[in-house]
Amino acid sequence: MEKRRADTIAEQLEELIFDGTYADGDRLDEVRLAEQFGVSRTPLREAFQRLALSGLLELIPRRGAFVRQPGPVELLEMFEVMAELEAVCGRLAALRISDAALAELRDANEHCQQAVAARDVDAYYFENERFHGIIYQQSGNSFLAQEAAKLHKRLQPFRRQQLRFRGRMGQSMSEHEQIVRALEAGDAEAATDALRNHVAVQGEKFHQLMATLKNAAE
Repeated sequence: MEKRRADTIAEQLEELIFDGTYADGDRLDEVRLAEQFGVSRTPLREAFQRLALSGLLELIPRRGAFVRQPGPVELLEMFEVMAELEAVCGRLAALRISDAALAELRDANEHCQQAVAARDVDAYYFENERFHGIIYQQSGNSFLAQEAAKLHKRLQPFRRQQLRFRGRMGQSMSEHEQIVRALEAGDAEAATDALRNHVAVQGEKFHQLMATLKNAAE
């Protein structure tokens, strides 16, 4: 229960950072936030740890938790690496994925489609995480799967934020369908390209994301 509460608090704090309530460099008051959320400090500190892993908070011993917004170069570099890791996962999964895993991917996509229809970003992101996790595991390379999952977790708030851009959920859904078709066909090259393009933040998507971070910092 405390673990789930910590996740909820972390997501709410993400939103407060992205909407500008907390700006870059702000110190989060642990006592006040514990009262605000009606929790003990334990789930709050777990939420802080989660945000620190995503790079949104810096935890300084004996000083506290401070909001940290990544700069454009740092964020772009992380997404470039994420895109390449997912591309490799896709290439290997196209050669190794099981029929059972393909069925799981289709099921995740069906739930994603339902979330698009309901305009439910949180539900979409939950199924999106499941979708990508299946591909990581089906790469058949446990080290690669662990590294991809680790960076995915770090980029989690930024990937979720992208889904709030107008039309992005529908576009993401279309990209998911391309990925599944490539994996079903065992087409390693197509799966590589589809995953890379799905994750990469280029052009308008990147400018939108950076504008969101800039507005929050001002």
